[in-house]
Amino acid sequence: MLSDVAYCVAPVLEEVGTPRRARRRIPFELLGVLLFTLLGFLVMGYHPGLEDDGIYLAAVKADLNPALFPYNAEFFRLQMEATVFAGSMAHFVRWTRIPLAWAELVWQLAALFLILWAVKKIADRLFAEEAARWGGVAMVAAMFTLPVTGTALYMVDQHLHPRTLATAMILLAIWRILDEERWQAALLLLVAFLLHPLMAAMGTSFCVILTLTLLDSVRARLLEWRNAMAAFMPLGWVFGGPNPGWRKALDTRLYFDLHKWTWYEWLGALAPLVLFWLLWRVANKRGETMLARFAAAVLIYGAFHQALAMAMLWPASLVRLTSLQPMRYLHLLYFLFVLTAGCLLGKFVLKRSAWRWAAFLLIANGCMFAWQRAEFAGSQHLELPGRESANPWLQAFAWIRTNTPDNAYFAIDPHYMEAPGEDYHGFLALAERSQLADSVKDASVVTMVPELGPVWAHQVEATEGWRDFRLADFERLKATFGVNWVVVNFPQPGGLDCRWHNHQLAVCQIP
Repeated sequence: MLSDVAYCVAPVLEEVGTPRRARRRIPFELLGVLLFTLLGFLVMGYHPGLEDDGIYLAAVKADLNPALFPYNAEFFRLQMEATVFAGSMAHFVRWTRIPLAWAELVWQLAALFLILWAVKKIADRLFAEEAARWGGVAMVAAMFTLPVTGTALYMVDQHLHPRTLATAMILLAIWRILDEERWQAALLLLVAFLLHPLMAAMGTSFCVILTLTLLDSVRARLLEWRNAMAAFMPLGWVFGGPNPGWRKALDTRLYFDLHKWTWYEWLGALAPLVLFWLLWRVANKRGETMLARFAAAVLIYGAFHQALAMAMLWPASLVRLTSLQPMRYLHLLYFLFVLTAGCLLGKFVLKRSAWRWAAFLLIANGCMFAWQRAEFAGSQHLELPGRESANPWLQAFAWIRTNTPDNAYFAIDPHYMEAPGEDYHGFLALAERSQLADSVKDASVVTMVPELGPVWAHQVEATEGWRDFRLADFERLKATFGVNWVVVNFPQPGGLDCRWHNHQLAVCQIP
């Protein structure tokens, strides 16, 4: 498993040729990064099965137990074809015999550690002051759950996601490029591509730009790079006609459409570019060559991808390009922005003042913790393996997982993820049973896999008006799709054979 190898090897890549005195600093750095990893984890929370993990975790469980999900499995399997994540996690569980719930927790912590380790190493190359370096680490750890404007992404998800692991590989690759170890960067980017091709493509473009800015004849090499990249753009499918189901799913993702962005979303996209432009000019004047070139690389990366995104998303004729989500270049940009902002804060404000550091850590982490508690008020902040949940939805999913047959086929409110207190937990991953398509997460899958559009639209339309369903409506679903179980509000509609309920939900069979 390549990600295993990268995790084991990355922290010691720079050992070769490092003076003995410098090596003595590594245990202190490891301890410091580990402490900030734990702090960041405690602040951001942990919610397995949340949002995208409803797809990825279901895919891992299907790999471990092929008897699961005999219906509608294409809603996660087709998307998984682009990544080795599900197969690698299943292989890791079989090899180590660690239960999947604990394995995901271990890899979430490992991914956070690798991200902060890479941040520290990047900061080491850009800033001479130790306070600046740790300021970058502290800021990134506090801002793990900072929303990335207009993309529906956090910097880091509150569950294990291949994007998090890919981000760690990308940041490690940036560090290796700053150390002029480009072959190591290439290997790390390869691992990122295997985990999350879209984010790896963004990371690779930045690494190419950074490499060129660290060279002398930047303009000529940028021109060569631009011409070379054009050869890798597959254009034949772009003008294919989208199906109505795909367009309907696309309409549920307003952030895909730049025409519908608000002013503050545009501000969140463009303000970091202005700040990196200022940093580039100031660093140049101060003779801080490495920092200036790094800022220039971020500026070029952001400006290029913003222009590319507008060219791809603005014309209606190129609507098929929407699924490439070019604005997600902002994810890496935000990481680099938060890293740099933290370093500058450490250098010019925090310095070596203990009370300033204490105030900063308390305010930054306290605000992000409070926001996460408000965001997921219906769930425990740390949904650790083995803990019983007080969330009525998770209670229902747990009962279904242990008390219904593997081939049970469920219908559920297509908007159940948006229900108060549900907190966007995925039925597939946590109940481990097949379900009719929903309007929230499955719509996101359809935007990536257009051929699922007609199936998705048919199933979602069949469950419209769910809250007013009666026995005849459930019988219609059974006759049309073969579903034989439902999750409904308690008290349930008459005629259903209900086997379990709590104060909010009931799990019932359709007669």
